[in-house]
Amino acid sequence: MSLNINSLLIHGGTDGDEATGAVNVPVYQTSTYKQDGLGETRGWEYSRTGNPTRDALEKLIADLEHGKYGLAFASGLAAINTVLSLFKSGDKLVVSDNIYGGTFRILDNVFKNFGITYEIVDTSDLEKVEAAIDEDVKAVYVESPANPLLTVTDIAAVAEIAHKHNKLLIVDNTFLTPYLQRPLSLGSDIVIHSGTKYLGGHSDTISGFVVVNDKELADRLYYLQNAIGGVLAPWDSFLMIRGIKTLGVRMDRHVDNAKKIAQWLSKSGYASRIYYPGLPEDPGYEVQKKQADGPGAMISFVLDSNYDYRKFFKNLKLITLAESLGGVESLVCHPASMTHAAIPAEIRQEVGIVDELIRFSVGIEDADDLIADLEQAIKTSKKEAV
Repeated sequence: MSLNINSLLIHGGTDGDEATGAVNVPVYQTSTYKQDGLGETRGWEYSRTGNPTRDALEKLIADLEHGKYGLAFASGLAAINTVLSLFKSGDKLVVSDNIYGGTFRILDNVFKNFGITYEIVDTSDLEKVEAAIDEDVKAVYVESPANPLLTVTDIAAVAEIAHKHNKLLIVDNTFLTPYLQRPLSLGSDIVIHSGTKYLGGHSDTISGFVVVNDKELADRLYYLQNAIGGVLAPWDSFLMIRGIKTLGVRMDRHVDNAKKIAQWLSKSGYASRIYYPGLPEDPGYEVQKKQADGPGAMISFVLDSNYDYRKFFKNLKLITLAESLGGVESLVCHPASMTHAAIPAEIRQEVGIVDELIRFSVGIEDADDLIADLEQAIKTSKKEAV
């Protein structure tokens, strides 16, 4: 039976427990499994290699992404590390010009040591993507919308370019989740998630995912998952399954709140620039409408020079200053000194990650309360006339 996304969130993957009739997949809190004889297993050997609770979650994320093979990891960066381990010395990646700072860090400070290089490109500009691909390039790595400037890349168009040159397309879908966007259906070869964010949704567990359709690629990734060992534990897998069940209702509220706040912010005069693909004036608005079922709930804005961004963060009462995003509670961060501090200052400035940039993960609180908190924090951070 073919299910729509809201039903898949609850019944996708492994639905309940056949052995007992439990409606939830049990937590198989074990490191190893009894074997009935040499080479005689019941399908399980060792929990780094495979665990029934993690297996249920991996099947679920594959279903949600319209993929065939899912893999769950102990963090989003463990997932990224495993994907990057597909490549070898001399290989090169074309990478979106504003991506999560941790992704840049692992590329620049870890994999570059192994001879794997990268070129930073505005992947929303298809001509620049095409021009950057040479024989050393093995993959294009995209975030859309990108972190933190919400740049929208036309995934289908970049997939066409990548495949024309026999390259892989990797898409980080963390900001939108499969509820709003399914990159494999748009031509991506590999989809990555930080499950810590919207998929878990409650700021209580860390996880990462990879989803693919190609069997050969899946086998290579499963080998690396087992060899590297950064797998998701059974209890965290259970928490992720539980969180995913409410993804639809949460994302609907997140997006409704974000749209209302972005519209208010655009008329307030408090921001010199707003990044949100749900606003018609945003450069990515039309592409976002074409390839996704909504603009997401991340807003970034540059605080007007009349206000002190340091005081703004101090003066918030309801909204929390913290790393991460995608939880039910609203969070703000300062990308230049927090999430993207690993990126050199000159690159941050060039792409627009300025000191006055604020990234806002809109939660599911009352939107009017969030607007009131933003307004009072901004007003009370006004600089004194000199």
